[in-house]
Amino acid sequence: MKKAGDLRKGEIVKVDGEPHVVESLTVQTPAARGGATLYKVRFRNLKSRRKADRVFRGDDLLAEADFERRPVDVLYGDADGMTFMDLLDYSQFTVPREEIEDAWPYLVEGLEGVSAVVSEGRVLGLELPSFVILTIVETSPMVKGGSATARTKPAKLPTGLVVQVPEHIETGDAIRIDTRTGQYSSKA
Repeated sequence: MKKAGDLRKGEIVKVDGEPHVVESLTVQTPAARGGATLYKVRFRNLKSRRKADRVFRGDDLLAEADFERRPVDVLYGDADGMTFMDLLDYSQFTVPREEIEDAWPYLVEGLEGVSAVVSEGRVLGLELPSFVILTIVETSPMVKGGSATARTKPAKLPTGLVVQVPEHIETGDAIRIDTRTGQYSSKA
């Protein structure tokens, strides 16, 4: 059992008997004397992918989920799913697109640092690195002219994701994308 006060982002616990990952955590301390510290937690159900918001007191107990994180390599994908190779036993498995919809825009062949969350032999989800490097396949050219403010423009990536990038970035440039926010971070 794990205390709600000890929860951290990315941990997996059981909520209502289902495995959930902690997506965000907010601590709220009441101003009144004797008030208990509250922990507002946003979970994501690893099986159904639904979000759940819950409020706990610091000493509330949550059951720990039985799971395993296994490093995987992205092999290839099509419109229906993505095929991975488990780097521990070299077995291959395919995950349907709808089960990894939030990770889909960042998955490219050879992406390193990806882990599969496995429970009872079933892949529940993927954990991506905080940043991925992708190459821009299409963006408008830079417009010459003075501007006192930094301007951005849309850039299309090989996965179909479109992000706003600074105006000086061109087609073919490699950029770092923050997988937590889905936004441009820097030029790679």
